Amino acid sequence: MRDQVELIWYGSGAPWYDFGPQHPLRPGRITLTHDLIESLGIVDGDRVVQTDARSATDEEILAVHAPEYVQAVKAAGNGERGPWWEFGFGPGDNPAFPHMHEAAARVAGASITAAEAVHSGRALHAFNPSGGLHHAARRRASGFCVYDDPAVAIAWLLGRGVEKVAYVDVDAHHGDGPQGIFYDEPRVLTISLHQSGATLFPGTGFVGEIGEGPAAGTSVNVPLPPLTDDVMWLKAFDAVVPPLLRSFQPEVLVTQLGCDTHYSDPLTNLGLSTRAFGGTAERLHSLAHETAGGRWLATGGGGYQWATVVPRAWTIYFAEMAGFELPDRLPQSWVDRASDQSHQKVPQVLDDPAIDGGLVSEEAIDEVVDEVREAVFGYHGIISRPG
Repeated sequence: MRDQVELIWYGSGAPWYDFGPQHPLRPGRITLTHDLIESLGIVDGDRVVQTDARSATDEEILAVHAPEYVQAVKAAGNGERGPWWEFGFGPGDNPAFPHMHEAAARVAGASITAAEAVHSGRALHAFNPSGGLHHAARRRASGFCVYDDPAVAIAWLLGRGVEKVAYVDVDAHHGDGPQGIFYDEPRVLTISLHQSGATLFPGTGFVGEIGEGPAAGTSVNVPLPPLTDDVMWLKAFDAVVPPLLRSFQPEVLVTQLGCDTHYSDPLTNLGLSTRAFGGTAERLHSLAHETAGGRWLATGGGGYQWATVVPRAWTIYFAEMAGFELPDRLPQSWVDRASDQSHQKVPQVLDDPAIDGGLVSEEAIDEVVDEVREAVFGYHGIISRPG
């Protein structure tokens, strides 16, 4: 029998999380993902169902965010004047927008809805494509993120007696929000594979950031060089993620599935194709069953080719969660709709060609992996093997 799976839909009754038409984080990436999943018939209404999200309560948000920050989000979203720059709002990455608190609370609530599904046993896997806003800190917006929904969902799980949660972040940008929020929390293992902070926002996520106090060794960072391709990225993943998850044995696996690692993404410099997304999805699915009893809560994340890449990437991930075999060719009606909305030529197939390999050497990846092993493996009782 295949796993029960839920797609968590943003739902009605809340304004869209939308910084405006000129901002790179476009709501259309969520609606086009939903439309593609629906067009392919992955949600069958029986084993794979759609569940509307609810909004997170203030109490749930305050589990990870400071009270003065939540008040600032509400006031700025209501158009009130104030020193909102102190909380990260202003022109550029994080402009305040109308009903900002309500929209961000719905994103956080969608991840809690996914957590509820997995924790209750209603579903084994749940996916919130609107989530993955992993840069928000306790009292500051950052990198297009207002409330840190993965952290809110993890805190919700901890508050209900879950003793161990592992968070794996595959976005091109460092998952600095969950790392910072749980930096001294030994019940949470955060692993982030990302383009090195030496060359990309937020300028963090170096190997030496390992957690503190009783949580030393539970923050794991794999900073990769620009142009890392499919083969080298998966090599780094395989060297670091499986042994740590096997040692930690989480009760729930939470993932952030940012797909701005794609070689065409305008804001990043990694070199992955959709083939790597499929390989990552298979690995995470297998590890969820091997180490977490199958309990897998997935969120979206970054991705700024909002029509040409993001829907295909997240459909690949959700199809893996659902055990659904995808056709390579996409429904023509969806391709036409996505092309019309984006004014771009949207690929007609899921699989796109990988870039030529060899731009990043195997030795460069081995060097990063060896540094990670030396920094954290000992805390988990893992014997580090060179190479």
